[in-house]
Formats: sequence, structure tokens, C-alpha cells
Amino acid sequence: MHGSQRTQEQTATESNHHTPPVGRHLFHLSLGALGVVYGDIGTSTLYAFRESFHHSHGIEPLAANILGILSLIFWALIIIISVKYLIFVMQADNEGEGGILALTALIRPPRVQRYTRQWLLILLGLFGTALLYGDGMITPAISVLSAVEGLEIATPFFAPYVVPITIVILVVLFLFQSRGTERVGKVFGPLMLLWFGVSGLLGLSWIIRQPGVLAAVNPWYGAQFFIHNGWRGFLVLGSVFLVVTGGEALYADMGHFGKRPIRLAWFAVVLPALLLNYFGQGALLLQHPEAVINPFYRMAPSWALLPVVVLATMATVIASQALITGAFSLTKQAVQLVYLPRTAIEHTSPEEIGQVYIPSVNWILMVSCIALVLAFRTSSNLAAAYGVAVTTTMVVTTLLLFSVARNLWKWSLPVSLLFAGFFLLVDVAFWGANLVKIPHGGWFPLVIGAIVFTLMTTWHRGREILADRLRVGTLRFEDFAKQVHRKQYARVPGTAIYMYSDPTGTPPALLQNLEHNKVLHQAVVLLSVQTEDIPKVPANRRIQYEKLENGFHRVILCYGFMQVPNVPYGLELLPSSVLALDPQKASYFLGRERLLASEHPGMALWREQLFALMVRNSRPATDFFRLPVDRVVELGSHVEI
Repeated sequence: MHGSQRTQEQTATESNHHTPPVGRHLFHLSLGALGVVYGDIGTSTLYAFRESFHHSHGIEPLAANILGILSLIFWALIIIISVKYLIFVMQADNEGEGGILALTALIRPPRVQRYTRQWLLILLGLFGTALLYGDGMITPAISVLSAVEGLEIATPFFAPYVVPITIVILVVLFLFQSRGTERVGKVFGPLMLLWFGVSGLLGLSWIIRQPGVLAAVNPWYGAQFFIHNGWRGFLVLGSVFLVVTGGEALYADMGHFGKRPIRLAWFAVVLPALLLNYFGQGALLLQHPEAVINPFYRMAPSWALLPVVVLATMATVIASQALITGAFSLTKQAVQLVYLPRTAIEHTSPEEIGQVYIPSVNWILMVSCIALVLAFRTSSNLAAAYGVAVTTTMVVTTLLLFSVARNLWKWSLPVSLLFAGFFLLVDVAFWGANLVKIPHGGWFPLVIGAIVFTLMTTWHRGREILADRLRVGTLRFEDFAKQVHRKQYARVPGTAIYMYSDPTGTPPALLQNLEHNKVLHQAVVLLSVQTEDIPKVPANRRIQYEKLENGFHRVILCYGFMQVPNVPYGLELLPSSVLALDPQKASYFLGRERLLASEHPGMALWREQLFALMVRNSRPATDFFRLPVDRVVELGSHVEI
């Protein structure tokens, strides 16, 4: 096997992964991170502190309770975001990429025995991934709705129009997705910088009036809050958790900006602004407990209220954009790792490989967000459904991180247990407090997660079973080569490319074509496209090839799970000294299986039927692999699974 020459793609990849940004480049990346990475966590100030005093908790806005909740918020931001995610979780990157699916791929060995510890961890990682789709539906709805509700504070006239205005904003947001985020992304960062600046100044103006509120940094106030309020105090953790709901999104977007810009943006801008705003809301309540109905907007002077509402709406749209983009990226990874069927993936930027648009995901998210707004009506009601999915995913991340610490970082068992146990204690506390939300709407993201998890595991297992069924009737290429040599089939001019997932086997389409037509092309390429458990495969490792006997060539194209295969472009890397090949003029032969559910061992009958339905509705291989449509021949067969 050989490889192609070193290319600019590899140079760029190495530069992104190994050269830390400095100077102006670091500034621009950090500014971009403000707009994309911190949109979700940065707009939690609109509802998180308010929901901690929701009437269902029975917690009065007394000084001791205000300081206690502020202490819990402060230490949640420090322990979960600053320490867990910014320091430790971001160290568990997969070739520079983050996110729970990338983390799952990191711990997944080439072959995993079913019903082992590794297999169970992978299932946990997939379930955590599935839950993020539920989060992606709730975040745009609660963020935009909470911002528009500020109009009610300005004048009661807008009260009947809050829901319609929210729906209009969401529709415009989702319609815009097909245009891509490249242009608007340039203003995301500056707008979020303005948002964090205004948020911090609003809080600071009230902290100056009540400087005693800063005493809440003492964890003793948080401990006293639990002592005095007991079970009710524990349930408030479900609302306190809303201040850190962007943690998983922060990790998932790491590949777009890198660790250093994300950390710089957090410690220099985001964390100070969030703390100033939350403590400012607390200072306001110390003077005016009646402002608990919406402390964020009550901090603003009357003359600035409408501009703040407009700015908050823009910030929540940006926060929603980040979650929607994350859902696109997550789907792309899942398709490449064979956890979801092939679907239409459109690149919206010629420069940035991570900027993609997936129509099917976009419309599902839009309909779901609008349905959630119509069903729940207020951000307080939506907050009751928010948090269950994210806390569950954070627990899963900690469990996966333990595996990384033991197997990749080579930490000792006692240190790994102490490390994971501390964060697991914090995560489980928040998780337990959020579980009581299940009857009040928390069931929604769990149902979405269960559906997506079922689809992912069914597709992955179905592809394994299908590959096994096809392999049973497939000749080893060595045996096929002897048959070709013995029978001396007629040869016709041109090049035929037979695609098959097993690089050592004989493609079923080749056997079928030979059976019916009794001829072979002058040059025959046995092509296998493989996805590795790393985000990007550099161009110098893209192609592997081997010249076989009798005009046969074996070619393997390798891609990462963040890359979309382009077979004709990949074949251009094949040296002309090996095979003079024009990928646009070759003939591509593909197998097209019609699946029949059966009683064969493997999956339950209903899952086999579901898998067959998913296969019928998946994107054709011709489109997915970017094959020239007028050069493709498909040969069908029936397969029982």
C-alpha cells in the first residue's frame, strides 16, 4: 500500500491541532468563540436566577435564600464549567474535536465485544448524544421566548403577542439556516461581546448599591441554604443547574476554535460578566424582593429597557444558532460513524469544513421548537422541561472521562476514582434535582432521546448484520482471482469501479455483473470507503492502493467522522503510474439490497422492519459519495436480516 503526496489539507490540519494561536489570530478566535460557544450559557441570565425562586419551590426571596442561591450559582460555574469542562474535559479531545460523540469514538477500540464494559460505555455515550437532540429543540424555544417576554415588562400591550412574535423569530431563524452562518458569524462575536458587557454593567450598577451581596462567594451560605430549606432547597438545584446548561455545547464546539481561545474567552469575558449579572440580580432582590418576577429586566433603568430587550433577543437568536449548528455537526458525525442513515449534507462554506446544513434536521427542529412554544406558552413552563437531558448527558460525560483517565491518560485507579467521583457527586446531585421535572415536561427530551437512541442503535446493529449476511455469500478475492484466471472472461475497454465495504472480499455487484454479462472491464477497481474514529484524515493518508493481477486494483479511501466522502475527488489522488483513471468517465457499480425482515437471530422483528424502513429512506449512495449520476449502475438483490 502507498499514499499520496503531502498536501495543503494536511498542513492546515496539523497547524490547527498543534500550533497554539497567538496575537491577533487568538483575539479573533476568542471573539468568534463568544458568539458560537457561549451563546447558550451567556443567555441563561434571563431565566436561571428567576426560576430558582419559582413559586413551586416555596422559597421566599429573603436575604439568606438570595445569598444561598447565589453561592450555589457561583460554585456551579466554578466547579462544572471552569474546572470540569475548561480544564479536564477539554483535555479529552479527539484529534482536536470535542463533543460526547467524539469522546465515545475516542474510547471505542476497533472491535468491541458485545455486553462488555466498553460496549456499555459506548451505549451510554450514544444515549448522551441522543439526549442532546432534545436539548437542541428546547434551547431555541426557551431562549427566544424568555427574551421576548421582556416586552411585557416594558408595556402590558405586548402580552398577547409574546408567543406569536417568538414563533415568527424562530421561523425566520430556521429559514435562514440554508444560507449558512459564515456571513452572520462575523457579527456574532461583537454582538455577544456587547451582550456580556451590558449584562455585566447592569449587574455592577446594583452590586455597587448592595456590596454585601459579594459575601455569597463563601460556600457556607450555600450549605446553610440546604440546612434551612431541606428538601425544597435540594429541588432548587434543578433551577440552579440552568446556569451551566451550555457546558456540553462548549465541549462540542471545541473543534471550531481550539482550547486556548475558548478558555481565554471564558475567563476574560464570560465568567466575569455572568457573575456580575447574577450577583447584580441578587443585589436587586435584597432591595426590592418584589422584582423576583423578572429580575434581569428589572435591573435595567426604564429608558434602557426596550434596547436591552432587543439586545437580549439578538443574543438568544445567536444562542439558538449555536445549538442548531451543533445538531447539524452531531448528525454529520453520527452518519460518518454509521450510527444514522445517510442524509443530505450541504456545505455552506468553501473554506470551513465544519459549516454544514442538513435540511431534514433543520425542519424537524423548527417544527419541534414551534410546538414547544405553543404547548408550554411561557419560559417558566419550558424551564420545567429543561435540564433533565443536559444533566443526564453530563453524568455520562463524567463516566466516559473516567475511562479516558484510566485507559488513555494512564492514571492510577485510586486517582481516577477520586477524580471522577468528585465530579460525579456534583453531577448526580443536579441530576437528581432535575428528575422531579419529568412529570412537568422533563419527559419530552427523554422521549426524544429514547427515539434517537433507538434509531442510532438499530441502524448501527442493522448495518453490522447486513454486512455479515453479505459476507456469507461473498468469495474471498484470492478465490475469485483464481476463477478469473481459470475461465479467462472477455474484457471490454474502460474502467469499472465496484464499491464494497469489505476491502478483502469480492463485491457482490461484481459477481452479479459477471454472472449476467460474462465480461470484465479492462481495468477493475475494488473500492472501499472507510471512516476512522478520528475527526479528519489528512490528504496524505486519504488513499491506499494495491495493484493486483489481471487488471484488478484494490483502493481504500479513508475519511474522518467530520469529513464527507467525495469518491471522484479522492480517486484523483491515485498515481497515473499505477492506473490512468478519469473518475468522471469510469463506470461505478453499486449493490442495492432490498431487505426482508426474518426470524434470523440478530434483532427483534420490529427493529429489523425499522431498519429496512430507514434503509429505504436513506440518501442514495450515489449522492452521498458524490458519484457522477450518469456513470452509476446499480444491481439489486434480496437479503434476509
